[in-house]
Amino acid sequence: MRQECVSPTRQLGVYAYRGHTVLEFRGEIDLVAAEEIGPVLDRVTAGTGVRAVIDLRQVEFFDCSGLRLLYRAHARVRERGGRLHLVCTRPLTLRVFRVTGLARLLPPQPDLDTALDRAAAVAPDGAPA
Repeated sequence: MRQECVSPTRQLGVYAYRGHTVLEFRGEIDLVAAEEIGPVLDRVTAGTGVRAVIDLRQVEFFDCSGLRLLYRAHARVRERGGRLHLVCTRPLTLRVFRVTGLARLLPPQPDLDTALDRAAAVAPDGAPA
């Protein structure tokens, strides 16, 4: 069940869904947006054992500033024993993820339920459950 969405910035909404914190990026994710989103993303990924999903379905533009946010979030969550998942459907953004290798670290899924079902089928070390 989706809980109430909080919008800490114009480009970011945060809500709970199926025991995960969902960070819903919106609009254009560029340097200015990354500076606004970064502190919120850092707060969400600061804990131990965080279970989070970054949802990019409402993103219209995504540059290297957004990639840095995702790599940083992935590293922070992983070093603290948590799990981070990615939802993305835009072909151009998916292509950037494949070219940069991000798709190997955070395999993009088409929707939240698919991402969380996949998470449930994979053990914490990344091996199939």
